[in-house]
Amino acid sequence: MNANTIRPIQKILVANRGEIALRVMKTAREMGIKTVAVFSDADKDALFARYADEAIHIGPAPSSESYLIGERIIEAALSVQADAIHPGYGFLSENAGFANAVRKANIAFIGPQAEAIQTMGSKLAAKETVKPFGVPLVPGTDHPILDVQEAQVVAEKIGFPLLIKASAGGGGKGMRVVDKMSDLPNAFERAVSEAVNSFGDGSVFIERFVTSPRHIEIQILADAHGNCVHLFERECSIQRRHQKVIEEAPSAVLSPELRDEMGRCAIQVAKSCNYEGAGTVEFLLDDQNRFYFLEMNTRLQVEHPITECITNVDLVREQIRIAEGHTLAFEQADLEIRGHAIEVRVYAEDARAGFLPTTGTLQRYATPSGPGVRVDDGVEEGQEIPIYYDPMLAKLVVHGHNRDAAIERTLMAIDEYEITGVSTTLDFGRFAIDHGAFRSGNFDTHFVNEHFHTEALERASSLDDSDLAMLVVGMISKVKARPSEASEAEEAKSVSNWKNRKHPSC
Repeated sequence: MNANTIRPIQKILVANRGEIALRVMKTAREMGIKTVAVFSDADKDALFARYADEAIHIGPAPSSESYLIGERIIEAALSVQADAIHPGYGFLSENAGFANAVRKANIAFIGPQAEAIQTMGSKLAAKETVKPFGVPLVPGTDHPILDVQEAQVVAEKIGFPLLIKASAGGGGKGMRVVDKMSDLPNAFERAVSEAVNSFGDGSVFIERFVTSPRHIEIQILADAHGNCVHLFERECSIQRRHQKVIEEAPSAVLSPELRDEMGRCAIQVAKSCNYEGAGTVEFLLDDQNRFYFLEMNTRLQVEHPITECITNVDLVREQIRIAEGHTLAFEQADLEIRGHAIEVRVYAEDARAGFLPTTGTLQRYATPSGPGVRVDDGVEEGQEIPIYYDPMLAKLVVHGHNRDAAIERTLMAIDEYEITGVSTTLDFGRFAIDHGAFRSGNFDTHFVNEHFHTEALERASSLDDSDLAMLVVGMISKVKARPSEASEAEEAKSVSNWKNRKHPSC
């Protein structure tokens, strides 16, 4: 896009589903922009499809036959004259080929340029790109490791423990920690195999394993006019299977000086690839407060609401404005941290069974409310939870005037959240938020392995009457109950009420 051209967006097709589709549509509606949903067979009656101004069926339930077919999504956009596509996150959001095809169809892609996606989509290419900008990197290789023999030579130089990582990876796929040389051959083969199966790319590289790391990410916004700001950090250290489950903003351990330094580095990462739009630069922070560039996510993050809470900036609105060609409406000096925010991801998973996904019908679904409480979801009572997609049901986002207040408000909101029919991670969320390590801020990415096990969860629950009541309700929910059927008038009223709701704020 020419930096001097403003191209107002009239209609956005959201190439995603569930809560993120609704999240984007709400801001678009507030901006007076029409929205279009695409849906699979499994989502034909879903809330996001009913909320949109228009909805288009794109295929069977499996994402490989619907949401992942870029050509079909572009055809849908053209058929209704949508002039922009927002990819949300997941699916095609970081697919450079899709972003390029959208723009070739003369449709605005609400995200970065294909070249930036391509560069930052490869961890090795990203490291090479940011190196000249003085961004600190974890010691390791800057090229793919081709075989076990080469891996052994590298391991001798780097030392143990080390980390084997898929170059095209994410979400913990194609990643193996190796503690000694005898474990290296098997770990290498498994990492390569998983990388091929998950990403179609078996290239891996090796880095020194940072012990006791904290996962810190910096939100950035950049426009087409050369302006770039950071919106401070989010801490995402509580993870299972290398995937985030609880996030907070700001971090409990960053000093103002370290925050500024990491923010400046994040902006340098964005400038290194001429980035435009919303993006997230991820760092590892070691126990000596040394930080290292990990990767850049070239899209909106699942945990973006907590940044919105502490900055009062609607990130989706900014994404849309940037895609239209506007300059950023603020400078770095205009941004400040207000209070503290926590996000608890609510997954349809059984934490007691190793966070295994669960399916079923939401027999009871009632969200908490009150000052500083926000729920981003895309489900409703009576809905069947399909097996085809990510098991996240909702995001519980809570804001308080400081970290202690946010913790107490989060615990209260978890207790008020009612979900039966499927197991969820709400009880784990309460366990983690109320744990002494979290309260003190003395934790790292090993929190789940070090502190969580079924007995600990049961013990914590038994000490709290409200949690015990929740467990009893969950057990009762296993008894098959026939969900009530709402009348057409009630359903129409429900949809009308939803459409009139503004995007929840903190």
